Amino acid sequence: MGTSNSVSEDNNGREMTSSKKECTSFEQNIFNSAAIHDDKSTCADCGKEGDRDKMNTCNKCKSVKYCNAACKKKHRKKHKKACEKRVAELHEEALFKDPPPPEECPICMLPLSNEHKTSIYYTCCGKTICDGCIYALRESEGGDRLCPFCRTPDEPTDEGTVKQIKKLMDKGNGEAFNLLAGLYTRGMYGIRINLTKANELYLKAGELGHAQAYHNLGNSYYHGTAVDVDMKKAKHYYELAAINGDIDARHFLGVLEGRNKNPRAAFKHFMIAAKMGHSKSLEKVKRGYVIGLGLMVTKDEYTDTLRAYQERKNEIKSDMRAKAVASGLFENIYEG
Repeated sequence: MGTSNSVSEDNNGREMTSSKKECTSFEQNIFNSAAIHDDKSTCADCGKEGDRDKMNTCNKCKSVKYCNAACKKKHRKKHKKACEKRVAELHEEALFKDPPPPEECPICMLPLSNEHKTSIYYTCCGKTICDGCIYALRESEGGDRLCPFCRTPDEPTDEGTVKQIKKLMDKGNGEAFNLLAGLYTRGMYGIRINLTKANELYLKAGELGHAQAYHNLGNSYYHGTAVDVDMKKAKHYYELAAINGDIDARHFLGVLEGRNKNPRAAFKHFMIAAKMGHSKSLEKVKRGYVIGLGLMVTKDEYTDTLRAYQERKNEIKSDMRAKAVASGLFENIYEG
């Protein structure tokens, strides 16, 4: 429970507090009030107490409440500085919190690798299968054209594949939106290039939780693909991608922060990406520790990052995945 300060009035009717910390505004005391009355909240402007679920909340910081829109408007200028500070704090917390756990292969239940050409997304069932499970099916059953998960044969036509993608989109599958966006970007499967449409689909896929789609949209604003170059928007979408677990976007944010002379923020990104198994980020962390003499990256941070990196690499290992890589068969899937 928070502490409260006793308030008295001087001869001129002005509020005085007995605490050494100045705490005379309603906005500063609302958290204490909320702690005492779980279902009540105090208007940050007039101090009136009301049902917290029915009160008007600040749209930006979500930290203060008002009894009505009039109080909210009246208090806007007074609240602006504190609001901006809290919004920045919330963004910082979200950006550097632990990323979501990696997606698992639905067959072997091991985390999927973040390296390229180590898994395939199947449009029949909307599942992403690791190279080890694909290799195992082909070795045991010779199922070159079967989905390892649902055993559906490969769709023989481009038109049929696009229909499968759109069917998954109807179910709200973010990966399907991202995949169709890629077809509009490259002009494949009978679809003409339409970069504006691709960006619309990337945004929708990102809103459905697909991290890589936000990364792709960030690239569009970074390079000016069917939109004006806008570094602020590019960084915004890279950050959304990183928050949702995109490891390459996380690494690139570290690069951007380094270019902007924000080394501490850069290494925070590199450490998170390295712990997720990103080898280039690990090299950045190592350089930050060795060259920075422990100032950029401390010994404990480097040791912790290196340990987490190795643990993640061990988590994704399996005999079948190693055999798939050694056979070269998985490379042929992409080439063919």
